[in-house]
Amino acid sequence: MTPLDMPPDMMATLTPDVCIIGAGSAGLVVAAGAAQLGLKVVLIERAEMGGDCLNFGCVPSKALIAAAKAAQAQRSGAAFGIAPVEPRVDFAKVMDHVAGVIAAIAPNDSVERFEKLGVRVLREEARFIGRTDVQAGPHRIRSKRIVLATGSRPTAPPIPGLADVPYFTNETVFASRTLPAHLVVIGGGPIGLEMAQAHRRLGACVTVLEAFGFLAKDDPELSAVVIERLRAEGVDLRDHVKIARIERAASGIAVILEGGERLEGSHLLVAAGRAPNVESLDLDTAGVAFTKRGITVDGALKTSNRNVWAIGDCNGLYAFTHMAGYEASLFIRGALFRAPARLDPAIVPWATYTDPELAQVGLSESEARKQHGEAIRVLRWKLAENDRAQAERETDGLVKVVTDSRGRVLGAAIVGPHAGDLIQPWCLALSKRLKIAAMASFVPPYPTLGEASKRAAGSYFTETLFGPRTRGLVRFLARLPVW
Repeated sequence: MTPLDMPPDMMATLTPDVCIIGAGSAGLVVAAGAAQLGLKVVLIERAEMGGDCLNFGCVPSKALIAAAKAAQAQRSGAAFGIAPVEPRVDFAKVMDHVAGVIAAIAPNDSVERFEKLGVRVLREEARFIGRTDVQAGPHRIRSKRIVLATGSRPTAPPIPGLADVPYFTNETVFASRTLPAHLVVIGGGPIGLEMAQAHRRLGACVTVLEAFGFLAKDDPELSAVVIERLRAEGVDLRDHVKIARIERAASGIAVILEGGERLEGSHLLVAAGRAPNVESLDLDTAGVAFTKRGITVDGALKTSNRNVWAIGDCNGLYAFTHMAGYEASLFIRGALFRAPARLDPAIVPWATYTDPELAQVGLSESEARKQHGEAIRVLRWKLAENDRAQAERETDGLVKVVTDSRGRVLGAAIVGPHAGDLIQPWCLALSKRLKIAAMASFVPPYPTLGEASKRAAGSYFTETLFGPRTRGLVRFLARLPVW
């Protein structure tokens, strides 16, 4: 008899205050918070502690991007009077670096750390056997608060022949020890373009195929800067293409486009969508509603079962690690402290870690026009007008801000170096519902890239401050005695 076949009356029963299924970013935040508040916590994980972010997502991808940036720097010294050289890349050692970064962070997410916090960690697969009962191996867990944080996984589009050829996803690409001679990427979203640029900078030929538009969820004015840079670096970007089939070839794989064009590559990376991990949970047994996109939740992240919450990728809202942490904090605030806690998607940023980076929070220009009509202001400040950007020869990019007619910040987007960091003051502005005057009045150190945000905000007042009425008032005041 296997544990999954064990009848309920033979199982050891645990009765924690909180039961969490999934030890990725969302589940770990809840587990640490609840345990440190003195509650009994059971955390169930069938695979790797740390989930997708640590093992297959944010951490390894940013480590690879950092290595690629170091390689590119050797090619880019001419503007500084430094002779450019073609870097000698040892791809196996690059991947050792990636593995080392994962290993350095892993203790923060480890079983040992959470057990020291008082969490009972079960390395088992979990499924519901009742509305408030979960089975995990030989254990039955009964709890009034069950948190589903099972994450998501990459999916493959229904392309004829794809299942018959080897291909990478984000779950397997970081295990490779050989630099692809020619990497073909299916998918022109953030993951696809980040990996395309990184592999190109490390020496691979790269082709990216996208059925629609590149970075389709981002402001097209800003994403165009990223796309232009990738093309300048030699990435072959093809959008609005349809793939007829994929087949094996002497070089590795061949992608045949509709119309007959044949593209051959040594390796294939599929980065064209994700699906929630919900199939094995037996959600119907618990009365938890779900769709193909994810588990259905309300604004407080509660499911159709009042004792069950779903946070992170599995609810299909936003597949971001920081969103998972935000949702975990809402569960702690709402379910444990009984305080008002509702999801506000307007304050959640996202970033693409290409070079230049691309970051956005709040409404885009097109979204703002749909909601507010023409009664909006669009503010821009180019990095070419920023002294630090000039000093570092990083002038491709801009800050773009959208406000309503009264100056309330509706959204902001930045393309340029460190955009993921530079967007953070605008995240604060959205979360605290600040007006543009607050962003125009702070004093940044000089010279910094952050000045661009202040200058963009200050441009809101340019016409009024230097207009005829103000000029007339200043001339009048200048005639008065000094006081």
